Amino acid sequence: MLFWNMLDINKDLMTDHNDYTQEELEIYKELDKVLVNKEIKAVFQPIVSLFDGEIFGYEALSRGIPGSSLEKPDALFAAAERFDKVWELEFLCRSKAFENAYKLPNEKMLFINVAPNIINDVRFQKGATFDMLTQYNIDASNIIFEITEKNSVEDYKSFRRVLDNYTSQGYKIAIDDAGSGYSGLKLLAETRPQFIKMDMDLVRNIDKDALKQALMKAFYEFSVAANMKIIAEGIETLDELNTIITIGIPYGQGYLLQRPASEFLDVSDKIKEVIISKNYRKKQESFHTPLTMPIGEISRRDQGFSAMVTGGQVLDYFNENPNVMGIAILQGDTPVGLLMKNKFLTHLATKYGVAVYMNRPVGLLMDQNFLIVDYDTPLEQVSKSAVARDEDSLYDYIVVTQQDKYYGITTIKKLLEKTTHLEINRAKHSNPLSGLPGNILIEEKLKLVIESEETYSVLYFDLDNFKAYNDVYGFENGDKILCMTAQLIQSQFKNYHMMDAFVGHIGGDDFIAIIKNIDAMLICQRIIDYFDARIRGFYTEEDKSRNYIIAKNRHGVEEHFPIVSLSIAVLSNIGKKFKNPADLAEAASIVKKKCKQVWQSCYFFD
Repeated sequence: MLFWNMLDINKDLMTDHNDYTQEELEIYKELDKVLVNKEIKAVFQPIVSLFDGEIFGYEALSRGIPGSSLEKPDALFAAAERFDKVWELEFLCRSKAFENAYKLPNEKMLFINVAPNIINDVRFQKGATFDMLTQYNIDASNIIFEITEKNSVEDYKSFRRVLDNYTSQGYKIAIDDAGSGYSGLKLLAETRPQFIKMDMDLVRNIDKDALKQALMKAFYEFSVAANMKIIAEGIETLDELNTIITIGIPYGQGYLLQRPASEFLDVSDKIKEVIISKNYRKKQESFHTPLTMPIGEISRRDQGFSAMVTGGQVLDYFNENPNVMGIAILQGDTPVGLLMKNKFLTHLATKYGVAVYMNRPVGLLMDQNFLIVDYDTPLEQVSKSAVARDEDSLYDYIVVTQQDKYYGITTIKKLLEKTTHLEINRAKHSNPLSGLPGNILIEEKLKLVIESEETYSVLYFDLDNFKAYNDVYGFENGDKILCMTAQLIQSQFKNYHMMDAFVGHIGGDDFIAIIKNIDAMLICQRIIDYFDARIRGFYTEEDKSRNYIIAKNRHGVEEHFPIVSLSIAVLSNIGKKFKNPADLAEAASIVKKKCKQVWQSCYFFD
């Protein structure tokens, strides 16, 4: 009923029936029925934040008469374009979407599909959409016009002026199917939207395709520079989702997250947990080294196959998935073999290969001497095992298990890339003297542990009388003490098999360690014992015998300074909760003062 006079649907929509085939006449009648009876169903698919799993907005989609040839939107809009009724159909779809938008959760965005030739239509510009929004009490700032490429844009300057007019009224613009062709890229460059929706073909199997990953990374870097936000469409698998999150894409849409529905559905708790967990692991990656990062973090959840699957079925799978170079062979949930594509095709290429293997189980061809590792195995250990293989197996997949069950695979390429990335990232943010993580990584790590629900302790290390030592023995010898201290702290955590302990160099003679779920008293005493034994090696026999050095204090007066000692201030979240790193540092300063009152190596707990 709403503004239906604007549709101007004539009783006789066709003036010359001779121009159409019988099939087209049937489609025409069906389209006429849809428009006259308003038989459009509005459905809504969530657009999800890939940082926390919360709903950012919903895309309004349209469905035709159930069971009819025009039920699917592609067929529906193709018919409208054929019979010059795109404006009428889009107006109907938009009105149906707004009729249901009163149920839209507060502050959520509503994406409305609009073809370029419609947004430039004088009927659109006369304010029909604004009138609808007023009718249904919807704020224009919550509406995003999603420009689709059903029709090309001929005059970009004029089109840009029209878009600027809408954005000045509070509307936002999204470009759909970016990356799908030259026209899409040109539309993106000319319109400068607030949102870019990446074509689902670029998302499909992105976890297995390095080129797609490189393209998505390039779009992401462009979006950051251009102050635009990317939405990845068509996410259907967990591996696709994890890869998209790893790249940094802020929003996602697809059947895995939620299917279109007549109601405004939320994301399942399971998917939210996956998104939050992946982002947490992504943050943790900054603190990983090849010694601490588990191989499972870079694994791909590829399908496993029974040993009884035939060669013909495997060949079909390889043809349908050209980026897959091998498959894991399973007995139940347990990996029992590996079949690489190149070796499989080599067998088929023999004189009777096709006849022999196409209908026989692939278990006859699988490699039973393959590399299989547990999810928690560090990258460095996997690397050593991988390069120790024979030359003809050097680039075979690495099979990963979790709790003795098949988890997925990873590749040598991925292993080398991640190892190199970790080393570069760590070097970039490390203290140049000790090689330990510097202040940027320290602050990020503190934020993570403060936000977590786990029990943790933070150890602040400080060298006493270090300035006087530097003045007497010189900075070169002072640097040697700093390096010794860094190595000693690290080695003690390693000796206690605390591989997840984080050790950082705040600067100068200040260090920090973060440990979880452990009594810190014993480790503190061990570190002090080793430090006191080793520090004396940095003094002359004379200074060691009298247990002090003579140096001028800050007032220029000579003073006796004891041998350098180590103070450890320990804070824990047991029975308390720190708000942020600054809150933690303030509490630490109080404990440090207690340490300074003792003229020998010591530790104090908060």
